[in-house]
Amino acid sequence: MFYRPAEGHGLPHNPFNAIITPRPIAWLSTTGPLGDNLAPYSFFNAVAYVPPQVMFASTGIKDSVRNIRQTGVFCVNIVEEAMLYAMNETSATLPRDVDEFALNGLRKQPCTTIPCPRLDGAPAALECTLVQEIALRGTDNILILGEVTGIHLRDDCIVDGRFDVTRFHPVGRLGYLDYAIVRDVIPLARPDMR
Repeated sequence: MFYRPAEGHGLPHNPFNAIITPRPIAWLSTTGPLGDNLAPYSFFNAVAYVPPQVMFASTGIKDSVRNIRQTGVFCVNIVEEAMLYAMNETSATLPRDVDEFALNGLRKQPCTTIPCPRLDGAPAALECTLVQEIALRGTDNILILGEVTGIHLRDDCIVDGRFDVTRFHPVGRLGYLDYAIVRDVIPLARPDMR
């Protein structure tokens, strides 16, 4: 099968999200004049080491984007298997003044380098300052780039000096309504490292 996205795929469901998988999930916490917000974004990844930088994209001007525009900061909370259902609940479209932390019984902790809450108990949290907002093609498609200014790692996830994902099993986004859980890790040295 071949199709041009501009002409449609002819399938019952759009396959695009199912092709580029698994995608890590940024469970973004932000704060603004109407309170705190917590929402998942699956168009997310790391983009640079030094200084460490991340990106996420939003389809639509959501509360997270509004808050980042006003404060210039956000926190990426990493989603573990035990948090899958709570993360999904925070994807609901709610009035701007509803605090998803409180609504879903999730505890907050203050960030250290930015004035923003982070999710208590997350395996890792990346405190970020806004670097750039880029308007993408389409209606209200926005790319946010952030510099990581502080990193929280849960102590039980550090094993022999390494951040061990098998201690918490990260959640990845697949296509449609599907998710994946990382359980297996396969070490593989690059050819120039042998």
